[in-house]
Amino acid sequence: MNMFVDQIKIEVHAGKGGDGMVAFRREKYVPNGGPAGGDGGRGGSIILKVDEGLRTLMDFRYHRIFKAKNGGNGMSKQMTGPSAEDTIIAVPQGTTVRDLDTGEIIGDLVEKDQELVVAKGGRGGRGNIHFASAKNPAPEIAENGEPGEDHYLELELKMLADVGLIGFPSVGKSTLLSVVTGAKPKIAAYEFTTLTPNLGMVMLPDGRDFAMADMPGLIEGASKGIGLGLKFLRHIERTRVLLHLVDMSSEDPHQAIERYRQINKELANYDPELLKRPQIVVATKMDLPNSADNLATFKADLAADKTLEKQPEIFPISAVTHQGVQQLMKLTADLLDKTPAFDSESHDKELVAEYRAAAPDKKDEADFTITKDEDGTWVLGGEKLIRLFKMTDLTHEESQLRFARQLRHMGVDDALRAKGVQDGDLVRIEKFVFEFIQ
Repeated sequence: MNMFVDQIKIEVHAGKGGDGMVAFRREKYVPNGGPAGGDGGRGGSIILKVDEGLRTLMDFRYHRIFKAKNGGNGMSKQMTGPSAEDTIIAVPQGTTVRDLDTGEIIGDLVEKDQELVVAKGGRGGRGNIHFASAKNPAPEIAENGEPGEDHYLELELKMLADVGLIGFPSVGKSTLLSVVTGAKPKIAAYEFTTLTPNLGMVMLPDGRDFAMADMPGLIEGASKGIGLGLKFLRHIERTRVLLHLVDMSSEDPHQAIERYRQINKELANYDPELLKRPQIVVATKMDLPNSADNLATFKADLAADKTLEKQPEIFPISAVTHQGVQQLMKLTADLLDKTPAFDSESHDKELVAEYRAAAPDKKDEADFTITKDEDGTWVLGGEKLIRLFKMTDLTHEESQLRFARQLRHMGVDDALRAKGVQDGDLVRIEKFVFEFIQ
């Protein structure tokens, strides 16, 4: 069963940097061997990369958690541990990436082989060669590797088609697509036959070609999520030219103008910019009995509509008999030649070319937080403090003393005293508990 998946949520966990090493030179004939602990290697990052062979996000249905490998630990003789390879995740062209924690759009993958780093691997911890000084020429201090970034993301696919077929359900969009391209969409005589977008390539005798997408039909209230509206409107954003199909076979001669106005209303409610796209009105099903009379009424209704800035071009066709189809495709190609490529970045000012791990106001966040458990234990938190803690090698006393100095310089000691901490009170950082000493 061919399933089209255009929206998915995933977790990405970058690799931790390798730990630095505490080591000393012990070679023969080197009487005063100094520190020789190497640095840890960099952790692997998570990178999304455009794969033009993919058309849906189907591969993510059963694989939603991605973890990169950790960097290798530092070694003796000042040797740096190996860095981990990055994890490359293939995504279809036209994928938009949103951070679920901040709501921020962090990338828009529309170019061939375009890459986006969505979780950066941690840097390797420094070995004890970096902590030697005149006062302490043989330090037993090394850093643990920096934790990798963890993020929860939403991937949303918006099809990259040059031409989009829009209109109410059952106006003949799928039939037209099947006639002019090699696509084989499901076609039936009932509404909402098309539940997912279909994409095909139109090849003209003069050598020109373009991608055409048949979108799910619109109904009133589509811009508010009724029916299949949002699924349709999400994908139509990227098209350069719109073919607005209007059914001329109705028993009601004024149905065509009502549905034409309704479609344009839903486009405007979703994004007024969509109405600025070049649009050709295609009168469909002209092989049926009422169509010629209804087309004349439709033209008269449009001419009498004073709200239109300019009268749209109307092109009658019958996809079943192929009447006017080739002429319509040539007209569409001519219009595409005059229409500049759609700039997705100008459409959405939130889109950024490079991932920003921090929310815009993150620089204003406190370096640490202090709370108190019900059992009286003081709990320290905050991203900067936890990061320093995770990069501290607690197996060496000198590293513990260095971490204590870092907390003091951050103002943690003074803040605890201001909160009312007493000598001998327990203080916890994650699972590490120690006594506070004045």
